[in-house]
Amino acid sequence: MAMPSSRYALGMTELAITFDDVLSAAERLKGVAHRTPVLTSRHLDERTGARVFFKAEHLQRSGAFKFRGAYSTLSRLTPEQRQRGVVGFSSGNHAQAVALAAQLLDMPSVLVMPRDAPAAKLAATRGYQGRRPGSEVVLYDRLTEDRAALCARIAAERGATVVPPYDHPDVMAGQGTAALELIEQAGPLDALLVCVGGGGLISGCAVAATHLLPGIAVHGVEPEAGNDTQQSLAAGRLVSIAVPQTIADGAQTTSSGALTFPVIQRLVRSIVTVTDAQLVATMRTLAGRMKQVVEPTGCLAAAALLEGVLDLRGARVGVVLSGGNVDLARLAQFFAD
Repeated sequence: MAMPSSRYALGMTELAITFDDVLSAAERLKGVAHRTPVLTSRHLDERTGARVFFKAEHLQRSGAFKFRGAYSTLSRLTPEQRQRGVVGFSSGNHAQAVALAAQLLDMPSVLVMPRDAPAAKLAATRGYQGRRPGSEVVLYDRLTEDRAALCARIAAERGATVVPPYDHPDVMAGQGTAALELIEQAGPLDALLVCVGGGGLISGCAVAATHLLPGIAVHGVEPEAGNDTQQSLAAGRLVSIAVPQTIADGAQTTSSGALTFPVIQRLVRSIVTVTDAQLVATMRTLAGRMKQVVEPTGCLAAAALLEGVLDLRGARVGVVLSGGNVDLARLAQFFAD
């Protein structure tokens, strides 16, 4: 039976978003976000024994699915809030997305980013900001500083609005439009594979997918070194870990969100993990067989299928390729190793 459009309940706790919220986000994004293509490969179908549909979010504006959530959120701000601007924290893709959305909506943006963020992501974020007054990138040490606290302090000083990378209803609903589009484009699916960092993408996609296809199995994929959500599901509560050491920089979160985790508990079938070596192998496969450049984090969901972590033979499987922002020098190093 399809999920009701009224607010979902997990015990006595309501979930943060509904399918109606995803539909509203889709309206806000219409004509602004790219309707990214769905890619297929006969070779990879034969290799996995499944019929695989890759949602190419690495071809989204700003190079990742994050643009959906950022624009979905910023477009709802009042004129007064837009004048004061926004503050966000991110390893790169959310920062680029917020900077681009702020540019399109003519508002200043401050992005708090780790000093070790990929150079391409730093450069792109600054490029989207341009010389707009009040816009800047603030760098921090991800191992010793609290990015959320730094972000909150800047927001308080400037009267700006904080735009979290995942734990926000408008962000989650915006990310869910990726699954909405995928199902519209590919038709019914038996399973949906989505990367997991803080949980914004998988929570939004799970709400959309399970509403449209009540029998679908939604699987999340984390880096092996950063399996906080997998641990949280096993413990039945949010578990925090140290900053994980992984090439999947977009999934170097220490825990899921207070809003995203209950959705994952309710609607996600399983969380599995892949190694960095499996991510590199998948990057090579996607480049060699499909001519697609996908960053390590963007390969998480695909790696679980292509490297045999999940056996989905005979199924129609949706896979979200979540981003493609990778330094060319680093890409060459991955492929040369």
